[in-house]
Amino acid sequence: MSMNRRRFLKAGGTLLAAGTLPISIVNASFGRSAHESFSFAYISDSHITHIKGNEFVRNWDRGLIRAISECNLLTPRPDFIIYGGDLAQLGTPEEIDHALDLMGGLRGKVHYVMGEHDYYLDLGEYWRKQLGPDHYSFDHKGVHFVVLNSILTYDTWTHGPWETPMARMKAMARLDNPNGSPFMVGAAQREWLRRDLDRVNRNTPVVVISHSPLQKIFKGWNFWTEDAEEIQALLKRFKTVTVLYGHVHQIQYNQIGNISFHAVMATAWPWPYPASYAQAESHLPKLTIEMNRADPFFERDATGWQMINLQTGNVDMHYLLADNRNRSVVFDRKLKRPLDARYRADADRIPPQVHF
Repeated sequence: MSMNRRRFLKAGGTLLAAGTLPISIVNASFGRSAHESFSFAYISDSHITHIKGNEFVRNWDRGLIRAISECNLLTPRPDFIIYGGDLAQLGTPEEIDHALDLMGGLRGKVHYVMGEHDYYLDLGEYWRKQLGPDHYSFDHKGVHFVVLNSILTYDTWTHGPWETPMARMKAMARLDNPNGSPFMVGAAQREWLRRDLDRVNRNTPVVVISHSPLQKIFKGWNFWTEDAEEIQALLKRFKTVTVLYGHVHQIQYNQIGNISFHAVMATAWPWPYPASYAQAESHLPKLTIEMNRADPFFERDATGWQMINLQTGNVDMHYLLADNRNRSVVFDRKLKRPLDARYRADADRIPPQVHF
């Protein structure tokens, strides 16, 4: 499949009228030959929540169901789908099984990423039983993909004096996370990553998929990876690296050296909530632009989906937002970093902005 940017955006535009959930369409075209161009889709952060029996929180179910339906309607078909983590809210077998039952409706191969909500009840045992390894790599049409488990933490916290596994899970599940612990990839996995990358040519485009950002954004909300600099150092020798991540439920982008960072949105809910949401007000960061939710009683408000154009190893993100202003974050070749192509500080009804 060969697709230039104009054709890609035209094809993606067929879903603009209906698209209200965060499916990311990633077009990879690295300027070699036509057969090496391809696309993949990205869905993340569904947080399927079990109530009792066969009853689950409807909002989160419907978010994932709609994202799956829209993904199945994509033309041309993506080569594969990535699920970016947090299938479940509290990591129970009931939640994971229900999420995977819904995900079974997807047409195509799915590569899964582990999120902290999938992990901290049983330390990922049931997730791995159902889905396999939590870190791995694969090559696809000239691109090297790496999937990391970035939500580990210190053993002293993980195996600390918790009354129950669910107490540990709930401590890590909170946004403000007062009793939590910073996320990390960890020494063993970093060594695995070093060995994996040793066999990859420096001119090969590398796409790293993680749940947490692999950078340090805001520790109070655990938008943070403790060993981020060590991971970045392993990626430094490559000409072009892109990190795609979930977890933050909002639009974020950054450039650190050769690495472009881009967040994807969630199918469940957006972070942050308005200032009126004050689970622990003193822990809320001061944002440059507060999230403007058009209607906080509309379950899909301030969520969205993304088309991602990945050419010559760099990403252009096109966010399509329900009941809000659409937005693009485009890599500027002269400045060598992503820029918000439509952001204006005085704009009305604009999604959240994070500066680094």
